[in-house]
Amino acid sequence: MTNIIKPAYIEDETIKSEDIIPKGPEQTKEYLEMIPNPVGYRMLVSPYSGPKKTKGGIALSDKTLETIEMTTVVGLVVKMGDLCYQDKDKFPKGPWCKEGQFIIYGRYAGARFKTKFGEHRIINDDEIIGTIDKPEDVLALF
Repeated sequence: MTNIIKPAYIEDETIKSEDIIPKGPEQTKEYLEMIPNPVGYRMLVSPYSGPKKTKGGIALSDKTLETIEMTTVVGLVVKMGDLCYQDKDKFPKGPWCKEGQFIIYGRYAGARFKTKFGEHRIINDDEIIGTIDKPEDVLALF
């Protein structure tokens, strides 16, 4: 069993740490059914929270992990609305990103909400600042 630190906002003791990150096809299916479907030109992003320990092996506190998750500007595109990147005048060269890709967005972009799987954001398709292959290359500023 992987040692995952439960975020501080989860006070329900019936929710186990291993429930926070979907694992396997059954939990992934539950996760995808639980989170909302973005509409129109919006997309659902899961912020990248990074490693749970420092390079020296010290476990980060729940408060620190929550702050990192809240202030990060890197996220994974989980779902896209049916009108994302359909405006040919605004996006003449096509989509800026796709589902399953890591992106960079503005710190205050979108609407934030939490589920038992952590924080999520719904942002507009034109709020993407860039794409990135390795999210750990972008350091959190908080």
